[in-house]
Amino acid sequence: MERTTPKRPARAGRPGDKTAAKRAATKPAKPPKAASKQRPGKSAKPKLLSGGNPQIAKADGDAPVQDYIAAMPGWKRDAGRRLDALVVRTVPGVRKAVRWNTPFYGVEGQGWFLAFHCITKYIKVTFFRGTSLRPVPPVESKIKNVRYFHIHEDDPVDEELLANWIRQASDLPGENCF
Repeated sequence: MERTTPKRPARAGRPGDKTAAKRAATKPAKPPKAASKQRPGKSAKPKLLSGGNPQIAKADGDAPVQDYIAAMPGWKRDAGRRLDALVVRTVPGVRKAVRWNTPFYGVEGQGWFLAFHCITKYIKVTFFRGTSLRPVPPVESKIKNVRYFHIHEDDPVDEELLANWIRQASDLPGENCF
């Protein structure tokens, strides 16, 4: 007796499947998914990470830095605006970017010289070649050449000293960390 194998029914995607082809032809095409689930006219507020640091997508230019600053909580927003304006005044043509939820400032072809980041009770300003600045910024780092300057809510900021550090830092070879 000869053994025969029963024919399997055709499935979608198999040659000869006329049913699936017919279904696909009569079914209306789905509209493409929207880029985000936000409603028209509403701008999505960035998520605040630990310490109130805004979560901003990696991007180059002034716009993402301004988005970061606009999302900074409370008093930090105004301090961020003042810091950004001071960098722009001190270093004409400064290059800006956001990486790792942090605004970076640099000179084209030289790398990054400064970044800042929201911490719960202060803004941490990072000078990547801080040990070369005079006077040296006050807060040490575990990273050899890095020094920090902290901006607290009620502390007066010596903008002349900060501008001096920014000027010095922008003249040094920067970090090419990305």
